Amino acid sequence: MTGQPPATARERLVDGMYGLGWGAVKKLPEPVAARLGRTIADTAWKRRGKGVLRLEANLARVVPDASPERLAQLSKAGMRSYMRYWMESFRLPTWSTEQVRENVHIHDVHHLTDGIAADRGVILALPHLANWDLAGVWVTRVLQTPFTTVAERLKPESLYDRFVAYRESLGMEVLPHAGGSAFGTLARRLREGGLVCLVADRDLSSSGVEVKYFGETTRMPAGPALLAQHTGALLLPVTLWYEEAPVMHGRVHPPVEVPESGTRAAKTSSMTQALADAYATGIAEHPEDWHMLQRLWLADLEPRTRNGAGNGAGGGTGSRADA
Repeated sequence: MTGQPPATARERLVDGMYGLGWGAVKKLPEPVAARLGRTIADTAWKRRGKGVLRLEANLARVVPDASPERLAQLSKAGMRSYMRYWMESFRLPTWSTEQVRENVHIHDVHHLTDGIAADRGVILALPHLANWDLAGVWVTRVLQTPFTTVAERLKPESLYDRFVAYRESLGMEVLPHAGGSAFGTLARRLREGGLVCLVADRDLSSSGVEVKYFGETTRMPAGPALLAQHTGALLLPVTLWYEEAPVMHGRVHPPVEVPESGTRAAKTSSMTQALADAYATGIAEHPEDWHMLQRLWLADLEPRTRNGAGNGAGGGTGSRADA
């Protein structure tokens, strides 16, 4: 892309690895891909790298009474769940609609289908639980409803392009997170009665809303709450969890209503806290499926990051390219 600095050697390596994943893993028999994912996960867990240690520290807040042994078990299961996400994602383009229908079970889906039928626009807001790409495929294929989402700009640009092409191949409209134009496009889609899906449990802008999350303060994006206020769209939290492969479950939680009174900031704060509470419920029930390998709580961030600089709460979600 014009104006972009040339990719570094590391960025080219990362891009090549993901290209290999999408090119090779999708050709493997499913049991082989599953075993490969577990092997990679167990190897990474044994090395005790930064991601594993951060995951374990995050889980310690979710399960505060867990012993060190229990936390180690959860982090190992968490890495396996994370790699299951990747193995599934690399293979999703080969899944048939019938496979998706048989292996994805969404509970309380009437909240979503009633909203779609009402033609008022619907926002689905999710945390980093299980496989939101698979849930998205269920929406596009089983419900036969297209939707719009956003993706973080990644380096190199070719890697971002891979993610966009991958998600567009699954029936999603993908907008870049950077640049400020995404909000306007999302609002238009909602006013037209469309569906918007956002992974929204980690602030990418350094201007998110402070919420209490497992008893401590973090920031979450204001976008879902603001979109609901601007457009009148229905705001629905969604949580996901894995069962025995290849089955995944999900739950559509009751709508987060716009408060009748208060300033816009107060309404946004209240609605974002309601999303955080719904996410916390799902994460507490299935902590091993929470893929949060980055710093999240403000107490864990460097001082300059807390003030809006650096890559902490305002940074991205890494190679997953989530919103």
